[in-house]
Amino acid sequence: MPFRRGNDARRRWRLSAKLLIAASVATVVGFSAVCAGVMFDMRRGEEQLARRTLENLASGIEADISRNIELYDLSLRAVASNLEMPEIRGVSKELRQLILFDHAATAKHFGAIQVFDTKGNLTIDAASLDPQPENRSDEEYFAIQRDHPDTGLYVSRPMLHRGAYAIVLSRRITGEDGRFLGVVVGSIRFSYFHDLFGRLNLTPGDTITVLRNDRTIIMRTPFDLDVIGKNLAEQLDWRSENLKVGGAFSGKGPVDDTPRLYVRRSSSGPLYVVVGKPLEAVFNLWRTEAIRIGAIMAFLVLFVLSATLVLAREIVRRADAEDKLEELATTDALTGLKNRRKFDAEIDREWRRAGRYGQPVALLMIDADHFKAYNDTYGHQAGDQVLVGIAICISDAVRRAGDCPARFGGEEFAVLLPNMTALEAFNLAETIRGKVQQWCEGELITTVSVGVASMRPLAGQQWSDLIEAADKALYAAKANGRNQSVLATVPKMALVA
Repeated sequence: MPFRRGNDARRRWRLSAKLLIAASVATVVGFSAVCAGVMFDMRRGEEQLARRTLENLASGIEADISRNIELYDLSLRAVASNLEMPEIRGVSKELRQLILFDHAATAKHFGAIQVFDTKGNLTIDAASLDPQPENRSDEEYFAIQRDHPDTGLYVSRPMLHRGAYAIVLSRRITGEDGRFLGVVVGSIRFSYFHDLFGRLNLTPGDTITVLRNDRTIIMRTPFDLDVIGKNLAEQLDWRSENLKVGGAFSGKGPVDDTPRLYVRRSSSGPLYVVVGKPLEAVFNLWRTEAIRIGAIMAFLVLFVLSATLVLAREIVRRADAEDKLEELATTDALTGLKNRRKFDAEIDREWRRAGRYGQPVALLMIDADHFKAYNDTYGHQAGDQVLVGIAICISDAVRRAGDCPARFGGEEFAVLLPNMTALEAFNLAETIRGKVQQWCEGELITTVSVGVASMRPLAGQQWSDLIEAADKALYAAKANGRNQSVLATVPKMALVA
């Protein structure tokens, strides 16, 4: 069964082309997925590295601020404690200054400690033995300490204090009986924060924000007076849940529209620190690598797909070439019908199939009448024309896709008719004979004789038995005068005109 194997081979070739394309696409998708996964892992790694860096930076800043506030608070508490001693009232101003402020923290960024009485009047100033009259009863920190005994250390909003922008630190002075005796006040100038942030190696777009626990901005770099003192709790488009204690947040912040990675340090003091870095800077290196790797992957994908398409096209071309070669090998060059080789393969396949399903197989054996005389009289070219005309008549009559008309040899033709009864085959034979008779013209009219046989394959029978039966019927048609169809009877093979 060479031709069936040929069909199977061509199907395998075309299937191979499809499988090659599918495998290449699957490979490309797989590698792309792996590459995308690696790139996302790299992105997460860059974000985690930036987060750890910002956490360390925020931790260092918060530690410095907390240390200085704690140090200054110790001085405030010492002054408040010493003022509660009855003996302090009877000493001279010089000795009082020495007792109260001898161990007070001093630095260029710390303001002088002051003491205000119950009415907000300045009574003691570390910077002067005879301070100028001053009243701070209308200040927020004074009212807070007066009205809320349990406030402890209070850090004010940023304000202009004694000629410089600063935050004011205050503590309540409480008598033994719990009475309000006044407020001890100190300040930390903004120059401290400018000096602290100026020592850091920040990149453009980086932000450092120091906030009070009620989310009031105490200080921010880049410095902007419009932002300083702003309470984020009053901002409806920003929620505190976005940046929890000790957490991180990626996106637009509450101050400007630049997307950043923000990190908030946890702090037990009155202030906490938030550090931000633009996402563009965080992922700059990753983006460069992603573009480079993406370009390489795109090139490889295009190369693989192009090579796959070229190979698939060559496979299809080979399959088409094999189709053409098979067509040349199985087609009669003169008539265009199947040749004897193809016919033998088809009758073998149909015989086996009919045997499996118990179906009939019919066969027409057709021979041109007086062809040798016509060929001798009019020449070989005219004889070829007659053969071509008969082939056209056969093809015109045989309509079913599974039928196989073939040139059996010389002027003899065969038509294989799967699943067709003897009567149906005989009617088709008469149709072919009539078409040939109607088509032929000339001094010597050419007709055909047809032998018809139909069998249901039984055990022990071969398809050669069908050919033999149709062939005997053809001989009977010629013996009875030609230009007629004869049906072979099976199994007796009796010939009936």
